[in-house]
Amino acid sequence: MAETAKAWPVVSIAEANRILTAPGMPFEMETVTIRGIPTRVYKNAPPHLRAIFELGKAWGKRDFIVYEGERLNFDDHYRASVTLARALADGFGVRKGDRVAIAMRNFPEWSISFWAAAAIGAVVVPINAWGTGPELEYCISDSGAKVVFVDGERLERLKPHLGELKVAGIIAARASEQPLGDAHAFEAFVGQPENYAKLSDAALPDPDLHPDDDATIFYTSGTTGKPKGALGTHRNMMTNLVSTGYATTRAMLRRGETPPQPDPNAPQRSMLLSVPLFHATGCHSILVPMYAGGGKLVLMHKWNPERALELIEQERLQSFGGVPAMVWQVLESPHFAEHDTSSVESIGYGGAPSAPDLVARIKQQFPKVQPGNGYGLTETSSITTQNSAEDYQNRPESAGPCVPVVELKVVDENGKEVAPGQVGELWIKGPNVVKGYWNKPEATAAAITDGWLHSGDLVRIDEEGFVFILDRAKDMLIRGGENIYCVEVEGALYAHPAVMDAAVVAIPHKVLGEEVGAVVQIAPGKSVTEEELKAHVRKLIAGFKVPVKIELRSEPLPRNANGKILKTELRNDMKKYAGLGAA
Repeated sequence: MAETAKAWPVVSIAEANRILTAPGMPFEMETVTIRGIPTRVYKNAPPHLRAIFELGKAWGKRDFIVYEGERLNFDDHYRASVTLARALADGFGVRKGDRVAIAMRNFPEWSISFWAAAAIGAVVVPINAWGTGPELEYCISDSGAKVVFVDGERLERLKPHLGELKVAGIIAARASEQPLGDAHAFEAFVGQPENYAKLSDAALPDPDLHPDDDATIFYTSGTTGKPKGALGTHRNMMTNLVSTGYATTRAMLRRGETPPQPDPNAPQRSMLLSVPLFHATGCHSILVPMYAGGGKLVLMHKWNPERALELIEQERLQSFGGVPAMVWQVLESPHFAEHDTSSVESIGYGGAPSAPDLVARIKQQFPKVQPGNGYGLTETSSITTQNSAEDYQNRPESAGPCVPVVELKVVDENGKEVAPGQVGELWIKGPNVVKGYWNKPEATAAAITDGWLHSGDLVRIDEEGFVFILDRAKDMLIRGGENIYCVEVEGALYAHPAVMDAAVVAIPHKVLGEEVGAVVQIAPGKSVTEEELKAHVRKLIAGFKVPVKIELRSEPLPRNANGKILKTELRNDMKKYAGLGAA
């Protein structure tokens, strides 16, 4: 006899949290003191990345990384990482706490480099591979990296700046140009992939890691000046690892189902990685959990929705996502119906605003999929809130409730908590919040108060704890998941002699969320065309930050009594260019 369907929700969010975090449960919590502040943590979280790295041996010959026809299994990946770790320690003198930077696209070597450095206690510094040569050089130098891993493209960008780098070694993967000059070939240390199985898997020396030791530095563009390095700990990473499984489990309880027990013999999970590994999402929420759980990760040389559909079909992938732009592009592909996407069970995204009707479109084209989104920052080590399954369908405008170890509050401009349901800046506290900004104590003090991170985002939180992101207090826009700080683009515009005044604002875009727009006042007696200004900006900053539309004016930009440009007014003016940029 068929079981009668239970009315949803069977339990409240609060009750689901109570059940899942109770003593003896996988998400059980305890309170520990972190940097002098009592903080809720997951009691059963692994201690550090080294402990996760050792799990790689357990998955043996399972495929771990598939990249454009290349296959790398867990055993071979582990052996290559161990061998590379020894080279870092013995050949370059890398020790616990030394920084090792990675500036490359999503190649298998990215993962090998990450785990090799993490396994010996080095602090991994993933750098935005889209950056210009000066941007890459700044992050490498600012972090004090001892060794830098690059690919051929990044090596070319760095060549004019090699004299400024004070590093013990540069290791280049997939660099076609020979000789490499000041760089070493990645293959010189680990050999060719077909020979990884012959490498040693003998245990590495124990670096004596602890949960609150430094683990990563992820650079995030600042609203003023140069990028800031968010200094993350092993506890940050491990907290996020546990949090990645929370929303699915909570959704099952809300549905009246019993969450399954972990089963190492369960069918292998598989996912298409469509976001960069140098993002917290790609590294914290995809690479680390997939490695820990023995999953298969399929990489792409460059994002392309048609290629994504091919890979979903060929590899029978269960999950894909990234930022909303990527999901939209797959859904709207003219070749969607030509591909078998029946293997897909979950679609997750975040990192940018998403249209509420995206949920309905996903359910229409993937009927068995429970879509999900979430909210987090580099400074919160990815996950802060999660919205999935029926909760997401019922509140598609929300980023969801926070995971249980996280505390949220909404404050006014003076840092005072506002009444429930009122709009204010979101502050976040928990074991996912980074230690601070690398070598920037003033910036750290300005961003974190008694363990509370000032998100810079304006929100309201409803009676059940669902967070609604309304706007950004910081002057920033997000293009397809990439943070773009307006002041940086404005600085590039101001560097042109014909520019007297400039303001950068978001132009709405259905797929990318937002595009970069600018309004410029031309100096009297000077002249410049829109295309000339774009070309000028393109020489100074990465291409994705260049405005798709620059409106030229001779009259002054609108300002308030305090002299601040009225960007709200300009945003309304620029809406007429919505959808102008690339899809």
